Amino acid sequence: MQIDTTVAVITGGASGLGLATAQRLAEQGARIAILDVSHAAATAAAQALGGIGFGVDVSDADAVEGAFGQICDQWDVPRIVVSCAGIGTAQRILPRDGMLTIDSFAKTLNVNLLGSYTVMNIAARAMASAQPLDEDGSRGVIINTASVAFEDGQVGQAAYAASKGGVVSMTLPAARELSRLGIRVMAIAPGLFETAMSAGLPDDIRADILKNVPFPNRMGDPADYARLVQQIVENPMLNGTVIRLDGATRMPFK
Repeated sequence: MQIDTTVAVITGGASGLGLATAQRLAEQGARIAILDVSHAAATAAAQALGGIGFGVDVSDADAVEGAFGQICDQWDVPRIVVSCAGIGTAQRILPRDGMLTIDSFAKTLNVNLLGSYTVMNIAARAMASAQPLDEDGSRGVIINTASVAFEDGQVGQAAYAASKGGVVSMTLPAARELSRLGIRVMAIAPGLFETAMSAGLPDDIRADILKNVPFPNRMGDPADYARLVQQIVENPMLNGTVIRLDGATRMPFK
């Protein structure tokens, strides 16, 4: 798919993986719309790229639908949609204080899984109404963000791993269903990346994780993620698949 002049929506686009993706797609000529829970951050990041920003909680379907409606009215139907919005939670099922953690589990799924589904649902409906872009009948591509935690979640990551496992599990059925409309669905499962989510990790945990990264032996750079997004967009045969982006790492037990 051609990136130049194409409308791209990036959720969580004001920082980390989302911001790097927005910057890379903008460099390739895309028109960038950023959705982020912080309106100020979304607007500032988008304006720096000549785009538009919206303060949106991705688990709020009305807010997501409203943003997509404005993007379509102001520009055109988004053909590239990348979901990077998410929260990282670390909480044991049975913490030492004995408190129930059900609310925390529900919040994590609402943002990471329901939010990704909501964006995909609304994006697919918009793409379905648009004309095909090429002889294959392509109408767009949706890229969701999972995590290596879906396979090797650590102690305290039950909620996070479950939410990202859901993102992984819906990738193939979504791609199969939307294939009749020429819409591709992919997911990227990053390892440990240099983002705000990982910034709070204690040094000892960070060191333990890095011991398990064969090559390159470093934290992922958000630019690595953004590069893969571009490759997915441009390669029409990438569809219905989850790509681990982790330097062959396997997360330690804890």
